[in-house]
Amino acid sequence: MKKYLIFFLAWPLFAGLNNLDIDKAISMLENNNLELKISHFNEQMKAYEATAAKGHNYGTLDVTVTGMRSNDAGNVFGFKLQSREATFGDFGAREFMDATGQNGGVPPESAYTTPPQALNYPDARNHYQTKISYMLPLYTGGKLSEYGRITEALQRMSQWDTQKLMNEKIFQTKKAFYDISLVDNYILNLSKIIQNIRHLESIVKGMGEEGYARDIDLLEVQARRAEAESMHNQAKLNRDLAYQFLSFLLNEEVTSIKKVNDMAPMPSVDRSEVENNNIDIQKALLGLQITEMAMKVEEANYLPTIGAFGEYGSADNSLWNEFEEKDSYTVGIQLKWNIFNGGIDSANLEKAKVNYLKVQNEVSLAKSGISLKVKKLETEILSKNADVKSYEKQLRFAKKVYENYRSRYKEGIASISDVLMKQSKELEILLKLLTFKNERNTKIFELNSILNTGGKV
Repeated sequence: MKKYLIFFLAWPLFAGLNNLDIDKAISMLENNNLELKISHFNEQMKAYEATAAKGHNYGTLDVTVTGMRSNDAGNVFGFKLQSREATFGDFGAREFMDATGQNGGVPPESAYTTPPQALNYPDARNHYQTKISYMLPLYTGGKLSEYGRITEALQRMSQWDTQKLMNEKIFQTKKAFYDISLVDNYILNLSKIIQNIRHLESIVKGMGEEGYARDIDLLEVQARRAEAESMHNQAKLNRDLAYQFLSFLLNEEVTSIKKVNDMAPMPSVDRSEVENNNIDIQKALLGLQITEMAMKVEEANYLPTIGAFGEYGSADNSLWNEFEEKDSYTVGIQLKWNIFNGGIDSANLEKAKVNYLKVQNEVSLAKSGISLKVKKLETEILSKNADVKSYEKQLRFAKKVYENYRSRYKEGIASISDVLMKQSKELEILLKLLTFKNERNTKIFELNSILNTGGKV
């Protein structure tokens, strides 16, 4: 009994989502959808890139600790100088004095030309140097500030990309909900049609027993029932596939949804707000700003760059020995100004200007293209609305005609083929009606994405 109780308590943890509401599904998207998670990671990386770009304004501070050993004459003498331990003896002064001493020494002229042994063949020496260096850009012609603004703009661009992806996922989620609802409606209607065919089958059987119907009539009705049942099973498989896609979007198993009206509401279109809200237009405008910044970066190549540096350190033949007594510092400033590079800067600047003009036209194209697409979708939706109304009337009429022909068959004034033909017409109209509803909903969701209305249903 205990193990059954444990299973009962644990079972809901593994069950799928039941009776899922469309608003809750949309709210789950941002946290659950894997593609959106990846897009948010891209946003974070762009944010770090923007922070890194700003960091160049503060320069670099490095600490370097070096340990060496050498018997190279130049190195050893340099080590002693850096350690502030160089003596006249390192130049061979003692050898010179010994050579020119009063006890039969050589003439000074000869001693000057004699290579000193102490200087040219020194003993090997250890050298440890600790150095702190700081380099700071003072003026770069605006390059660093523009690079910082460009990386910030690219971060905003990644946020627009995430929002556009979010709209696409909302589009797909809404469509999945409405597709499932339409298929459910289709399955319900097919069930009624199958029920009608079975009723017709019982009528044919009864009339056959009385000698008013032929065997071929019964076979024809049974064939039609088999066809309708096959369509019914296919519709169920399509519904299962829609549930699998919805589960993929939410990254969680969905077993049932709260059905929605099979006709999605028409969004209100404020043409003055389309340009302010549409993501493609906003991305194009941001791209224009980036190309303008890039043009200023190229203009900065005509200006000088000024940098400052400072260095503090200490060196000795043992690590950190007498650090303050043997320390040293160096400070400086550098100006660098390129005055000729074969026309490369000029060509790059002109290229940036042309690119700016190109993106200006792309912005205008995006605005006009989005406006045209909105008008086109509105027209298509209105057309689909008319088709839906027409086929709803035709479906009601087809049902009445089928019922009339079924009654006429019972009276012997219509053939079973006529009855099944009218029933086929009803099914054909039903399929077209659901197709038009599906196409209409798809266009409405596409319009919502263009208008950037977020998760509003």
